[in-house]
Amino acid sequence: MCGIVGVHAPGQEAAGLASLALFALQHRGQESAGVAVSDGEGVMVYKDLGMVAQVLDERRLPSLRGHLAIAHCRYSTTGSTLWENSQPSYRLGPRRAVAVGHNGNLVNTRQLLERLRGGKRRMSGTSDTELLTALLSDEPADDLVDALGRVLPGISGAFSLVVMDEQRVVGVRDPHGFRPLVLGRLPGEPEGWVLASETAALDILGADVVREVEPGEMVVLGEPGGPRSVRYAEGREHLCVFELIYFARPDSYMLGRSLYEARRRMGEELAREAPVDADMVMPVPDTGAPAAVGFAEASGLPYREGMVKNRYAGRTFIQPSQAMRQRGVNVKLSPLREQVRGRRLVVVDDSIVRGTTTKQIVALLRRAGATEVHLRISAPPIFHPCFYGIDTQVETELIAARMDLEGIRDYLGADSLAYLSIGGVLDALQLPRDRFCFACFDGVYPVPVPYDVASHKFVLEDDPVVASAVTVP
Repeated sequence: MCGIVGVHAPGQEAAGLASLALFALQHRGQESAGVAVSDGEGVMVYKDLGMVAQVLDERRLPSLRGHLAIAHCRYSTTGSTLWENSQPSYRLGPRRAVAVGHNGNLVNTRQLLERLRGGKRRMSGTSDTELLTALLSDEPADDLVDALGRVLPGISGAFSLVVMDEQRVVGVRDPHGFRPLVLGRLPGEPEGWVLASETAALDILGADVVREVEPGEMVVLGEPGGPRSVRYAEGREHLCVFELIYFARPDSYMLGRSLYEARRRMGEELAREAPVDADMVMPVPDTGAPAAVGFAEASGLPYREGMVKNRYAGRTFIQPSQAMRQRGVNVKLSPLREQVRGRRLVVVDDSIVRGTTTKQIVALLRRAGATEVHLRISAPPIFHPCFYGIDTQVETELIAARMDLEGIRDYLGADSLAYLSIGGVLDALQLPRDRFCFACFDGVYPVPVPYDVASHKFVLEDDPVVASAVTVP
C-alpha cells in the first residue's frame, strides 16, 4: 500500500515538492523512503530505511536538483525490509536510465524473473519493483513510453507506478485499477503537474485535483502541451475497497467520494445492522473515528474519546512483523480512565485483520474499568489473503479464517462483536459492487493468483541465485 508521488515542475526544485507531498502519504508506508530527481540530463536517487522526515530532510534535499522527480514510501509486500528494496528502484541500462516507484503487488514474479535479460545475477534487490525496473531498463525501445507499452502487458497483479527517465515522469495504473493514482495541477506559472496516491498529497502542495488516472492508462508529464494520456490496455476498475474503509486518509477523495463521509455513513449502517444497549460510543483512534461518529449519530448514544493515540507511534497494522505490531499497541494507545471507568462501551474500529491489536485494546479498556466492551467493526470479516498490495498473503494469519464469530469474540475478550455487511459497505458508498475489489472479504480475485510459492512475500529471496547477490538477514 505504498505511497507514490511524481512531479513535473518547470523552474522549481521538484525533489522538495515531491518530498513534501510524500509527508501526506506517510500513513501508507513506514519502512523506507526515497526520491529520484532529474534536471533533464541525468537521474539522481537518494533513499534509505526510515520515515520520510528521517530520510528526506533539509540536509539532503538541496543537493537533489531538477524539475522532474518521483518519490516513494514503502510498505513491503514482496521482499524484506532492506536498503536494496527501498524505492525508487533505479537502473542504468543499455537503453535508458529508469527510476520506478510502485504501489501494489505483482503475482507473476517468478515468470518475470525468468524473462529478465542478462540473467538473475543482475538483481540488486528482492522486490517485484526491482524486476520491473530491470525489465524497463533493458527493453529495446528508444522511448520510455514505448518501453512501458511493451513491458506492462506482461505484468500481472496490482500496480500504480511513477516511472521516470531523464526527460519525463509517467504515471501508470494497472488495467483493474486496484491501487489509486490521481493527477493534479500545481499553482503558478509555468504550469506544473503532480501525480500522487491520494488527493491529500495534492492538498499539501496547493495543487488542484484534475482527475484520477484511469485503469489501463499512462499519463506522461514533461512534454510540451501538458500531460499526455496513453491507453496501453483496456481497463475496468476494481479499486481496493479497503482503501475507502481504512487505508487512505479520511481527508482524501476517491471515486468522487469524501472518505470521511463514506466512513461516517458506514458507522450509521453499522448502528442499524448491529444496535447495542450501552452508555457511550468511542473510536479506536484514529481510523475508527469517522465510523464511530456515524454510529453515535444513528444510535443516539453519546460519542466520547476513550483512548489517546501517541501521534508519533505510526500505524501498527503496516509494521513488517507480528512482533513489532504487538509491541506497537502498548506504545500507541493509552486509555482515558475517567471516560471509560464504570461504563458500557461501544468500541468502533474499521477492521480486524489478525486480532492482535484488538485483543490488546479490549484488555486495556477492561483494566481501565470498563464494565462492558462491545466491538463494532465498520468492515466485513476478512476471510481471505490479499495478493494485490496488502501484507496478508497467509490465510492462517487472518483471525476470521480460523474462527467463527463467537470464537473471535471469545478470543478478543469482548462482550459482543458485530461486523458491517458487504451490503452495508455498498449502501454507505452508494456505488455498485463491480467498481471494487472485495477479494479479502468474498474470495473473488479479479486477477488469477497462483497459490504456490510464487505468490508469497519472499519468493525472490528463496531463489538461490538472487539470494546469493543480495544480503538477506
